[in-house]
Amino acid sequence: MTAEFRIYYDGLCPVCRHEASLLRRLDRGRGRVRLVDFTSPDFDPREIGVSHEALMGSIHGLTGDGRLVTGMEVFRRAYGTLGWGWVWAPTGWPVLRPVFDGLYRIFARYRPRLSGARRCDHARCAVRRPPT
Repeated sequence: MTAEFRIYYDGLCPVCRHEASLLRRLDRGRGRVRLVDFTSPDFDPREIGVSHEALMGSIHGLTGDGRLVTGMEVFRRAYGTLGWGWVWAPTGWPVLRPVFDGLYRIFARYRPRLSGARRCDHARCAVRRPPT
């Protein structure tokens, strides 16, 4: 069975690992979501057509029909896929969506500092600002 939604997360980030663990528990082995640690040496970001830097800068998800989504939309879709969309529904309401999307962008930018010290001996851990 192919996962309905694939989520690419930073396995070296404690906050990200915690969220991935919660999503796995909510999935209860049904295979509705597949969590992919993009810091794994076996992972090649070219498989989804994005750079490692882009993955470090924002969470990414791949829908069952091959569409790439980023940021808060990943959480809305992930929890919706698992039957918990009502929890995240307010983050998608027209008036609140820009606020929550903006808050996520701020969190993503400072995530490495907010999630604690990282121990990493290679460039895969580097967070670089995306080109503007």
